[in-house]
Amino acid sequence: MLNLTDLYQEIILDHGKAPRNKRTMETATHWAEGYNPLCGDQIKVYLQVEGETVKDVSFSGNGCAISQASASMMTEALVGKTIDEANSTFQSFHAMLVPSDKPDQAKLQGYDELQALEGVKNYPNRIKCATLAWHAFKSALEGK
Repeated sequence: MLNLTDLYQEIILDHGKAPRNKRTMETATHWAEGYNPLCGDQIKVYLQVEGETVKDVSFSGNGCAISQASASMMTEALVGKTIDEANSTFQSFHAMLVPSDKPDQAKLQGYDELQALEGVKNYPNRIKCATLAWHAFKSALEGK
């Protein structure tokens, strides 16, 4: 039987090998690019926002398994959320990984797959890999 660490590794590998919503979006209303010069990860996040709702999220680009898995999980977690809910999820995800922030795990409840990335905080050089797509999402939402 798999322990929790093994299960989380399986989730990350699954999303890394077969990322969900990895596609360009011709109907995007917002988009932003992210680049991590330390490891070469490049990502472009596309959003389709209607009113106050994130109707669709996708991404394109290349990077390590962690950046691709995080982007994939992010797209699944944010589709259908209001802008406020999406921002709250971003803040909670970021707080989970960045040591200076205080995590609010309650806000990530229902996103068990995102919890799989929590172990990345033990590898400071990989935190940027896991948060790259999320920062691109935030920039896209803010029109940067």
